[in-house]
Amino acid sequence: MAALTAIGLVLVVASIALVVWQDAVTRRVTSRSLGSLAPGYAATKQGYRAYAGLVADIGLFTISIGLGVAWLIATSIVLFVLGTFIVIFGEVVTYRALKR
Repeated sequence: MAALTAIGLVLVVASIALVVWQDAVTRRVTSRSLGSLAPGYAATKQGYRAYAGLVADIGLFTISIGLGVAWLIATSIVLFVLGTFIVIFGEVVTYRALKR
């Protein structure tokens, strides 16, 4: 179980690093087109932070499994589901706003 806690901590630290270096990652990765796909929700500040939040939620879930705390497992699942809805809604709005 210590391995799961360590993996979760790495994911939480990675999400913090993603937020700290948001401008560099957005400029070099998320704001570029992927073939025929235009940059999406992750190219916006709000979208980028929502995706970084999902990484943190996965880390929190992994930590909570490693620690075996039931209420923390349930909380991390709820946070992940809410974050997923936010990301899906943001992607749909961003896609509809594209000029075709």
